[in-house]
Amino acid sequence: MFPTATPAAAPAPRAAPRTAPAPAGRDPFVDVLRVFGMVLVVLQHWSMPLLSFADGRISTGNALAAGNGWMITWISQVMPLVFFAGGAANAISRRGAARRGEATPAWLAGRLRRLAWPVVPLAAVWLPLPHLLLALGVPEQPVLTASRLAGQLLWFLAIYLVAVAATTPMLRLNMAYGWRVPAALAAGAVAVDVLRFTSGLDVAGLPNIVLVWLAVHQLGFLYADGRLGRPWVLALAGYGLGAALTVLGPYPLSMIGMPGASVSNMAPPTVALLSIGAGQVGLALALRRWIVSFAGWPGVSRALGWAGARMMTLYLWHMSALFVIVSVVVVGLGISTPEPGTPAWLSGWPHWLLMLALAMWPLLRGFARFETPPATGPYTGGTARVLVAAALVGLGLLTLTVTGFAPGAAPLLGAGAIVAGLALTGSSRDTSPTSPGSPGSPGERAGRLRVASHL
Repeated sequence: MFPTATPAAAPAPRAAPRTAPAPAGRDPFVDVLRVFGMVLVVLQHWSMPLLSFADGRISTGNALAAGNGWMITWISQVMPLVFFAGGAANAISRRGAARRGEATPAWLAGRLRRLAWPVVPLAAVWLPLPHLLLALGVPEQPVLTASRLAGQLLWFLAIYLVAVAATTPMLRLNMAYGWRVPAALAAGAVAVDVLRFTSGLDVAGLPNIVLVWLAVHQLGFLYADGRLGRPWVLALAGYGLGAALTVLGPYPLSMIGMPGASVSNMAPPTVALLSIGAGQVGLALALRRWIVSFAGWPGVSRALGWAGARMMTLYLWHMSALFVIVSVVVVGLGISTPEPGTPAWLSGWPHWLLMLALAMWPLLRGFARFETPPATGPYTGGTARVLVAAALVGLGLLTLTVTGFAPGAAPLLGAGAIVAGLALTGSSRDTSPTSPGSPGSPGERAGRLRVASHL
């Protein structure tokens, strides 16, 4: 999902690096983090729903809300690791593009296509699907619930798009100020949380959607430069601060939103989530040698390569697989999920996951091809055009995050904005030279596909 091309030599930082920069070629550490992160997200989404159906309505709950389930979220809430891996990938990709003479607008246009193109088939399926199901007599409430949830996953792409668009200026800040950049972002997140909790207005926490995720993304830049040393210190400090904030402060113990909770560490993200994210990054770095060794096993290496080319498809469609199984088992057969932690739940969980995996398989086979957008000529539209494209794609993703694909005008407008943004990332004419080493030659285009083979 993230490119792991050869990192460019960075300008000398103010202090000597404490760790070696990311290695040349594909970085197996980043590969493992992104696959591990996305697989864990899917497992969490598939495992935590508590579902029952009666009188035409589906009731939902969260298995992790029972007992000490919050402990699991300190590991399973891996979006910080995903943004960290994305930061390293974006730093490597942008510097590699700069070495090839590719300007920022062209690089950003390529990244936008990689991000937004897989959403097009999702919208093409889900925009008409609720209307069809309702016309076939499926109860309205389950259909509307599923259609809204199918779009909520796009929040990640909307925020990640902001991080991608900010990569070039944030890289400049990283080279000039290093650790002070994520520290300043974290300080801003603290100020936002103070305002949020003293005012009692959750809306005051919205700036942390950018500050928290950009702070973790910036740690990925430091990793790419070899400036993330003392990982155990980072791990202990992050988890220790997270523990103190949740035990002594106003933050809930769970790192995901829970039913009925007055405060969520996730929406919008809080300093507590940022602390746990820093702890996760430190722990991953401390285990990096073993992770890289594990990734080098032949079978593991092949599995990473296979999964890496399908991560966006898995993320975008895994909730659709869940809806298929729920519609058959819960709505169709009237079988409710057992109480979490009971023998029935524990014994049934593997069978539940197997059914979901079987439902996911044809979706992977059918939609993984959309992970690679159609080939276009080199982008020649300039900065203003690609920024408008980014704004349209971001607005479309945000609209679908809020409304999902429930019947109405908003999802159509959101999908239309994404398509319009994608249209602006193309080139109206093919100016690619034909020399083997030229930027638009077949060899170079293949190189760009390898560099941008993932988010």
